[in-house]
Order: sequence, then C-alpha cells, then structure tokens
Amino acid sequence: MKINKIISLAVFLFLAVQTSVVAQEWKNDLRTKFLNNETIIMEINIRSFNSNDIDGDGFIEEEKGERRGTFLNAIERLDELKNIGVNTLHVLPITPVGKLKALGTAGSLYSAADFSSLNKDMYDEKSELTLEQQAKKFIEEAHNRGIRVIVDVPACGSYDLYLQRPDLFVSGNQGEPVLPSDWTDVRLLSTGTEDKVDSNVYGLYKDFFKYMKNLGVDGIRADVAHSKTALFWKELIEYSHRKDPEFLWLAESSESWNDAISSYAVFTPYNKLLEAGFDGYYGSFMNLKNWKKSEELYNQFNQTFGELKKFNTPKSVIGSFTTHDEVSPILIKGEAFSDMIIWLNATLPVNSYFVDGFQTGDDYKYLMGNKTAPHTNTDDDIFFIHEGKIDIFNLSRKPQGNNTKLKNDFLLANNVKTNILPILNNGNFIPIKIKNSNIFAYMFNYNKKSVITIGNIDFKNEHKISFKIPKYNKNSTLLPIKISSMPEVKNGKINHTMKAGEIIVLIINEDS
Repeated sequence: MKINKIISLAVFLFLAVQTSVVAQEWKNDLRTKFLNNETIIMEINIRSFNSNDIDGDGFIEEEKGERRGTFLNAIERLDELKNIGVNTLHVLPITPVGKLKALGTAGSLYSAADFSSLNKDMYDEKSELTLEQQAKKFIEEAHNRGIRVIVDVPACGSYDLYLQRPDLFVSGNQGEPVLPSDWTDVRLLSTGTEDKVDSNVYGLYKDFFKYMKNLGVDGIRADVAHSKTALFWKELIEYSHRKDPEFLWLAESSESWNDAISSYAVFTPYNKLLEAGFDGYYGSFMNLKNWKKSEELYNQFNQTFGELKKFNTPKSVIGSFTTHDEVSPILIKGEAFSDMIIWLNATLPVNSYFVDGFQTGDDYKYLMGNKTAPHTNTDDDIFFIHEGKIDIFNLSRKPQGNNTKLKNDFLLANNVKTNILPILNNGNFIPIKIKNSNIFAYMFNYNKKSVITIGNIDFKNEHKISFKIPKYNKNSTLLPIKISSMPEVKNGKINHTMKAGEIIVLIINEDS
C-alpha cells in the first residue's frame, strides 16, 4: 500500500484555508446548510459568554468591577469561534426570566416571563443603543463573519407570567398551575389538541417567531418540542416558511424519550415532529456515555440514519453527544471522551454540535456553586447550579478551560469535516466487523474514497485490533487523518493497539 503523499495531502486537509467573509447584506441559508450537514454549531449563553469573573468564585458581582455577558461584549468572541470552524450559534434563551419561585440568583434562562421582549441581563448600559439594537448588532456581526444564529424558545412559562396570563397555562384538578416534571420554577403552557390548537399560546409563539425574525435570527431550537402537539408546530412552521423558506426549526427530541413532562402534558414523538415540519432533531447520541459494546453504537447510528431516509422531505440531526443537559465529557471519561466526541461529529453525516467551553475542556465547576449568595435578583438566594453542567441560573463566569490539545483537535476535525462531507453525505454507514466488542469501526465510501473511523469505547484498557480494510486494492493510498501512532498495514490488513478511549480516522483512496 502506498503511503507517500501522506504529509502533503494531510496538511491540505488539516489546514484547509477558510474563505474569508466580506460584510454584505445577509441572506439566510441556514436550512439548506443544516439539511446538508454543513453546520458546525456552538451552543452559547449570552449572560456568561464573555463575562469577566475577577475573583474566580464562578459568579459575577458587578459591584466588584466584574462584568456580565451582554450582546455587545459577546461580539468580542465571534472571531475566536469563527477561527476554530464554528459557523452556527445555538443561543440559549434570550427572553426575560421569572423572578418568583426562581432557581438561581438570576433565574433559569428557560423560565420565560415574556416571549416578545429581551432579557435585560444582556443589556450593556454603557451603550447608547437600545437592548433590541444591541441584540441586532450581535446578530449582524455574527452574519458578517459567516456565522448563522439559532435562538432557543422555552417550552414553559415562569410563575410570574402565570400570574399575569393564567389563560396561557394548563390547570390541575384543583385549578392550580401545573409543574412539568420536577422543574419547580416553571409552569406548563397549554397547547391544545391535535384537532384544535390553543390560540393564546400559539399567538405567543407566533409573536416570538416574528420578534426573532425582526432581530435577524436564522432559526429556532424548540425546547422540549414533544410537549406540544404536531398540529401546533405544523401551523407555526408553515407560517414561518411563508415568511422565510430558509428559516430552520430544530426540535429537542430523541428516539430515547417516550414520556410526557407531566400527566397533563401531551407527548409528540420525534417522528411526528419531523412530519410536522421540523428540519432536524437531537437523536440519541447522548447515550454514548453508557454504551459498553460496539453493537450499541451501530444500532443507534443505523436507526437514526435509517429513520431520516423515511421522510418525503430532507431531514437531518445534530451530533448531540453532549449538550447543556449533559455533564461535561471531561468529568465523565476524561479528555479521550471529549476527543472521541469531536471526531464522531467530524466523521458522521450529522450537524456537528458542541457546548461553549467544550472546545477547551471546561469541567463547569463553580467555586461558590450551590452556596448562599451575598445578594440575588430573584427570590432564591442560592447560587443554584447543576454540577458539571454549564450554568444557566446565575450571572456566571465565562466558559473556558486550558486544554490546548482539544482545541487543536477541534479545529482540525472541523476542517476535515468540511473536506470529507461529500463522502459522508453520499455514502452509507457501513459497520466493519471486528471480533472485539470494545472496538467500533465504520466506513463511508463514495467516488473511490473511503473514510474509516475506529474507536475504543473502553476508557480504561487498551485493545489489539486486526481487520481487513474494505475496498482495498494493491494500489490504494492510505491517508492517516487522526492517529497517535501509525498502524501496521500489510496486504490490506490493519494491525494496531488501540489505547484506552482512542479514536483514529483514516482515508483510503482506491486508485485504479
């Protein structure tokens, strides 16, 4: 097998120059990009995105001269994200949040107190621009860098909103507002039935879409999308596409989720949401942390990619291996687990997805987390957090770590993804048989090129592997993309010792 030309071609793939974006009038293309698996998404929280925590306690106290995140100072980090390959932002909710029966000193981003205005925590008082103008400026600056913007719409309303508009909410047996799941800071919005949409809540969400569209937003991620009927979403999505056919709708939904968030709530499965018009959903890739055998990985990938082919219109999925609802991969299985997530996103026909801080190995530890706060903006005086997850309840520190290896791999993998995407999109997912169930291997083949990904899901022990390379002939060229050491290749057979949690990526050119 030829291994010459490896260095020059690898450098081309690794360091492919990204086309510079010249500021011009923005034309939304997010839906097309997403359906072609071209988006590399970073989830961010404006309140912490570019905050400055001087004393290192994890939280922002402005009377000490510390700085919370705002729409305007968020602009300072856009070049950073662009330079590591991010081309789409998933912005966590920017709506005002409830202050009563709240969680955390600023209130959960998902406890929406209004759907037609913006969270004042994200306002820069030193600017002459209004809050809305500041939000527009942030989105415009993202667009100027070729970065698209998705904004989250909360699934529920705050207790404050309930007191103002009880007509929007579901009532329990005693007439009380319903708490969905164990989310004590929110109440369940009404949705209607599959025969008749609740006009009040529909109007709320319709106004939200129009407000986001006016700001320049390119798409919406629907929080707990299964808590509303398919008819509700169908009417709203069709309305949005009459205004902008490229407007994206991403459903927080999974094949793994089968239960309603309350006995009073509806449950609409992921396939019905996709039929209703959603362009994509989460899939069940977050279960990677629990998979012990390669068969579990194969089964999930086959199920997800198989399901997507069943719809009359194109659909896609995000690489939801980690989200803001998941504990930091660094805390689960260490650096190798994060690295595996990076390369699975890069070598699968998905829209790559990450949480701010992931790219540098943030463990999302906050020194004063779950301790009494010196003061609060809500009726909760505790710095409430979810351990190991990015904070959404307080004005908190900027997500960041110090793992340069992950950051370098993040950039490398995103460049590789761009180059191999035609192979992933046009090829089929082909599991490669390996006797050791701790090892997964899969291939995508198209136009005489193959991408082969091999991983060890045992994060404690190394394992030896030996297998025949599919589509091999004596003139084939092997290009190692992601390796720690060069595998032994003889007569088209790979022999290698996989380190604990290691993942390797190879490209095979089938020369004639």
